Amino acid sequence: MRDLDITEVARRSGVPASTLRFYEEKGLISSIGRRGLRRLFEPGVLERLALISLGRAAGFSLEEIALMFAPDGRPRIDRKKLAAKAEELDRTIRRLSSMRDSLRHAAACPAPSHMECPTFRRILRAAASGTIGARRKRVPQPPRS
Repeated sequence: MRDLDITEVARRSGVPASTLRFYEEKGLISSIGRRGLRRLFEPGVLERLALISLGRAAGFSLEEIALMFAPDGRPRIDRKKLAAKAEELDRTIRRLSSMRDSLRHAAACPAPSHMECPTFRRILRAAASGTIGARRKRVPQPPRS
């Protein structure tokens, strides 16, 4: 397959040209030259962009994704990081499932007032304690001596 200009890469990958330029600036992809004013890329950039897209969809930062490529551009994916991200997604799914179930209960609650419903009051206590609702940031702990 021949080299692809930035317009063709954008068309085939669905990634806007501005994002391709940004990814190049961040070192995630690299052009191999120019044809006139247009950047040229090797055909393999499409697979690399698919990996970047998959990483973004899984919630990895661009910095984390950059570390998933060896200096020669080939994938070098840390399986431990994948497992950790899967665990993080599991926690998010549990939290969102709990929130969904709470909302469904509140929407269908037969009590005359939500404040009279024991289940809704329990949901309120959980929200007030941070058990459900907004994610709380971890406070860094000082190193142990």
